[in-house]
Amino acid sequence: MFDHCLYFNTTALARLVEREWTLAYKSFDLTPPQGFVLRVVLNKPGLLNRELAELLGIARPTATRLLDNLDAKKLIERRPSEGDGREWNIFPTEAGTALKAPINKASADVDKRMRAHIGEARFNEVVGSMSQIRRTLA
Repeated sequence: MFDHCLYFNTTALARLVEREWTLAYKSFDLTPPQGFVLRVVLNKPGLLNRELAELLGIARPTATRLLDNLDAKKLIERRPSEGDGREWNIFPTEAGTALKAPINKASADVDKRMRAHIGEARFNEVVGSMSQIRRTLA
């Protein structure tokens, strides 16, 4: 009935993918959005709140909420920005840094499972197309 509906298919796919990522990050006591934010902070220590929001394509208040959760878990810390007193640089804590290898492995495992189910070429095609569509509609 909705085979040609972008909304229905992307939402249904998002729910399936969300389950995979939820399982992957459960052992770290993180939600998928928290896990992705932590991965960005681990790979780009010192980035600003707004840079994080832009990179992930989320609203600044959403980024702030996710950072608040990671801060409460003692995985990140905020330091006042030298360039703008209204902004904060975000850094991983020791505990956050300790998760870098295991969280990257868990993420790679999800990626590998998805590629195995979908097929390498199809996976790359779909992700590339979705990324391009997202940028076009933004």
